[in-house]
This record gives sequence, C-alpha cells and structure tokens, in this order.
Amino acid sequence: MNASSARLTAFIAALLATSAAGCAEERDPTFRYDLGMPDDGGFSDSGDLDQGVDLGEPTSPAQYPSGRTLSPITPHVAAHLREVVARGTTNADVFIKVGASATFSSQFLHCFAGSNVDLDGRAELMATLDYFRAGDIEGSTPFNRTSAATEVGRGAAWAIAGDPSPLATEVGLANPRYAVVMYGTNDIEQTNVFSYANSLLDLTDELLDQGIIPFWSTVMPRDDNPASDLLVPVFNMAVRAVAQARQVPFIDLHRELLPLPEHGLGSDDIHPSAYPSGACQLTSAGLQHGYNVRNLLTLQTLHRARLAVDGEAAPDVAEPPLAGDGSAGAPFVVASLPFSHVANTLFSGSDQVDTYPGCAAAQDESGRELFYRLDVSTPTSVRVLLFDRGSVDVDVHQLSGTQGDDCVARHHQDLQVTLGAGTHYFSVDTFVDAGGQERAGEYIIAIFETP
Repeated sequence: MNASSARLTAFIAALLATSAAGCAEERDPTFRYDLGMPDDGGFSDSGDLDQGVDLGEPTSPAQYPSGRTLSPITPHVAAHLREVVARGTTNADVFIKVGASATFSSQFLHCFAGSNVDLDGRAELMATLDYFRAGDIEGSTPFNRTSAATEVGRGAAWAIAGDPSPLATEVGLANPRYAVVMYGTNDIEQTNVFSYANSLLDLTDELLDQGIIPFWSTVMPRDDNPASDLLVPVFNMAVRAVAQARQVPFIDLHRELLPLPEHGLGSDDIHPSAYPSGACQLTSAGLQHGYNVRNLLTLQTLHRARLAVDGEAAPDVAEPPLAGDGSAGAPFVVASLPFSHVANTLFSGSDQVDTYPGCAAAQDESGRELFYRLDVSTPTSVRVLLFDRGSVDVDVHQLSGTQGDDCVARHHQDLQVTLGAGTHYFSVDTFVDAGGQERAGEYIIAIFETP
C-alpha cells in the first residue's frame, strides 16, 4: 500500500469509527475511484488516488445515454481504464467470458478463432482480431475457450459464489485484462432487480480491484414470456446504471436486437439466432441474427477499449460535468431520461432535511442528503430505483420543492410516480437508525420513464 492509499484508508477508518459504532450489519464502504472525495461534488481525479497513471486534468465522468449502442469512451473513461489496468499485471491480449447460456454457446465469439470470418469492410477491426487471436488460455484463444465462468441457466450471483467462485477460477487460469459479461435472462426469474444490481456491483468491483476491465451487456428481449419481457427494461436500467457508475464499457445489445426479424432470437424466443453461414459473418445478411450482432458489438468494444488502454486518443469527446452540486440551492440536473448517478452520502451532500412531514413520514432522515431536479413538459410516469448495499440505508423522496414539507411521495428503493408538467425534485437522504447510526454510504440512483 502506498502512502496516499494509507492516508485514505486511515481517513475512512476515522469516519467509520465516529459514525458507525454499533452497526448491526458490518460493511466496508470502500472508497472507489469514481466516487470522489468529501465536498467535491461526487468525483475527483485527485493524484492521491493515482495508481501509477497520470490522469491529467480533472475531467467529468461520462453519462451513458440511451441513444447509442456502445457507451462513450471519453478522455475521462479512457484515463479511468488505464488506471484500472495499472492495478494488476494482467495478460494484455486475454479476455474471459462470464455469463449464462448465450455466453457459453459456441456461437458466441468462437468463430473468430477460425477462418470463417467476414468483417464486411471493417478493416480497422482486423488488428484487434489478430491481437486477441494471439492470446492464450490453456492452449485456446480467448475467442474459442470454454470459460469456467459460463454455465447454462445461471444468474449473476452464481459467478461470484463459492470458494473459489467460477469467476475466481477463470481469472486464476487466464489472468485476463478484460471480461465480457452478460447476465439477466435467468436473473429475471430468480431474483429481484435490487439483488441483481448488488451482484452486478460485487462482480464488477471484484474485477476492477484486480485490474480487469469488465464489459457489460444489456439483457436480450424475452419473447418467450411477456411477463418476463416487461421486466427486461428494468433489469437493463440496472446494467446501464452500474456500468456508468464504474465507468466501464457498456453494450446495449437489447437496443440493437429490437429492430431485427424476431428480435434476433431463435425458435425458442429466448436465445439469439445465428446466421446459417456462420456467426462471424458480419455482413448485412449476417447481422439480421442475434449472435452475429453480439459478436460484432463485442469485437468493436474490445477494439475501442484496447486502443484507449494503449494510450490512443479517446474515440469520444469530453463531456461537460453534471449540472448542479446536489445541494438544495443547486440540485443535480436530470437533463434527460434515462438518468443514473452514483454518489456517497458518507462524503458528500448537505444536512438540511431531517424529516419529511409532507409524506407523513416518521423516519429519521437526519443524515446527509443530495437533491435532483427534473423538468418535464408533459405528464410523465417515471420509476426511480435506488441501489445501496450492506449497511447503507438511503431513501428516495419526490418533492415539490427542497424542504421536508414539500414531500409528495417516498420509498426506500422503488418509487413509481406520475409527474405533472413542470419542475420536480427528488432527494436521496440518509436514514439514521434507533441507535443513532447514520447509515451513510454509496448509492446509485436510476430514473427512467415507464409506460
């Protein structure tokens, strides 16, 4: 541990010692690179956190908008990916696959190891294809290896369960720089979105801590079950929010599959289809099939990430910072939906509102809070999801203003409301338990429109 890391650890320990005594459920609210230091608005590229990589001038984290398939790799994201890689001594030309049946399938990426590949004029991808073909995992390339972290019918929690877990087993065998991850199709049947998000965060953080960059993909349509398909956008919002919170590559596979015949799915209406001439035929005909689309998007993401990590210019322009500072006077501005944001009430926020009598709520919310502002021009139904972990306990409130008397509706984690045209506010406030413990820590808020 370097001196700066030791100072940071000591700072957090001091905070916990003064505010977390008597906690029934112990949790280490570990400071993460993308959460910032106290009073910095939720983000800092401070040199105190540098792991041997010059992050340059402070930049703003990227938002992951719904209007694009591959998340932006801005100068901020590129610097962050280089910082992640500097944490470990991974094999630069190796990635692993982590997921369920659609990732276990031989139709996913395997064909890139052979000759039946048609990039259809995408010559820039050839160098990346050859680069990872040279990678070796127990005699196989990353493309055609059957990963120990893939298994039919599994959800995200499976990958990190056990000692060693499937993920740890595969990481130990491959020592990869990247991990191609997709879960959700089975999770919809097995768990709720909050447990799912916890697993995504735990899995992501485990990889990042080892210097491995995960690529997250959205869940595919569930044409086999209309009820399950209604949950797909909710679970996909969790994927988007987690990927953005950790500033790692995100692939909106769902967006690309929707316009395709049969949504790019096979006869079972749940797994992708593959072009009969090969899943690595990336021609217009091939890209009418789900596996072909996913193979292309994965190769493109490998290409973009590799160049960014190797120090090439970031492929996407820098973005302005999120407007506002989260205070009552300057709430974070929700410029468009869907929206997500990561913050930490242990480090940031004001302490202005202690109770919410407008909602007839008796809960003690005397910990720190952060505010968000959303303007809508027409009546809009929205859902607000709040993801926290461990002993952290923050609650979300819809407000007409920025006072407790202005409370309209509240919930711990899942607030569904219809907003009239005009300006609306949300607060994320820290619960204080009966023992006086402020349950502060990291949270991710996700706001999206519902039918």
